[in-house]
Amino acid sequence: MLRKYLDKIKPQFEKGGRFSKLHSTFDAFETFLYVPNTVTKSGSHIRDAIELKRTMSVVVIALLPALLFGMYNVGLQHFRAIGLGDKAVMECFEFGFLKVLPIIVVSYVVGLGIEFLFAQIRGHEVNEGFLVSGMLIPLVMPVDAPLWMVGVSTAFAVIIGKEVFGGTGMNVFNPALIARAFMFFAYTPYISGDKVWIAGMSEGYTLDGYSGATPLTEIAGSMAEKSSSLGVTSTVHDWLIGTIPGSIGETSFIAIMIGALILLFTGIASWRIMLSVFAGGYLMGLLFNAIGLNPYMDMPAYYHLLLGGFAFGAVFMATDPVTGSQTNTGKFIYGLMIGAFAVLIRVVNPGYPEGMMLSILFMNAMAPLIDHYVVAANIRRRNRRINATK
Repeated sequence: MLRKYLDKIKPQFEKGGRFSKLHSTFDAFETFLYVPNTVTKSGSHIRDAIELKRTMSVVVIALLPALLFGMYNVGLQHFRAIGLGDKAVMECFEFGFLKVLPIIVVSYVVGLGIEFLFAQIRGHEVNEGFLVSGMLIPLVMPVDAPLWMVGVSTAFAVIIGKEVFGGTGMNVFNPALIARAFMFFAYTPYISGDKVWIAGMSEGYTLDGYSGATPLTEIAGSMAEKSSSLGVTSTVHDWLIGTIPGSIGETSFIAIMIGALILLFTGIASWRIMLSVFAGGYLMGLLFNAIGLNPYMDMPAYYHLLLGGFAFGAVFMATDPVTGSQTNTGKFIYGLMIGAFAVLIRVVNPGYPEGMMLSILFMNAMAPLIDHYVVAANIRRRNRRINATK
């Protein structure tokens, strides 16, 4: 019935129709509901049942475990902060749902609104990339971030981070990380201070002596005080489950790994990048263990993989097929350097306890250069083989 209705009104949105100027908008909704029946008319192209919208839908599904746990954790941290202890799961989830939903709505309304506007102005199809970016942006934000700041950051990411480069598939940097970077540098106190990591802390309800800092912030604080210990109040068990303060979707290592399995099983994400990011971070951690000049360097290397946005960045950000390396060898180099730089930034600059965002953005810029040298090396090897057979 829906298909027949769409076919009935479709001529009104075609050229010469009553609503022809809204063709891009109609096409976006139609192709979201149904796989388009268009075919290639020239050149050699890959034929596949999965196109961009379906690919993006799989990524959104992979994000659901982190999102749902993030909603629960928002409520859990809130009730702990005001002294009510660990409330029932559904009560925590309900509170978190009501806190997180407006952030998601703002992200999609602002982002998709800009996408639709640019598509209408250009007369192009609406890009599907924001289906994922619209979910990633809320998950990398603190829950107490003002909604207008989320909206401004999203608008900056879509316009400056993507549309000026030509839209989906042409952007150099990951749009979700551009949104977080914009908020970090434009509104630093709202994303780097302790108060923003727990809903309600800015409202003055926090108990005396309760720490709302993320584990990485606590570690950086102990380093600034030149303490002989890391001073972390949570445990590895907490880091695995995710019952710690932090950005909405970045706290639960287990939930993120469930999403990783979905992406790897469906073939959406590159296992080369994902594996090499974790390897790069772990190896850099081992290197600092060998140097051991301060407690941060002595911290077990695997801690870095569990803390902050490392796992989330490795699974959902570094594997972005647009902004990452395209060659197989380049993917290994790209991932290793992301992991290594993330740990390097954390340890060498404890004033900025997180390093994943800057590491990925820097390697986004380096990805084309990595691929250039990988391809050039392959050409040289082939030329040598050709010359050897002459």
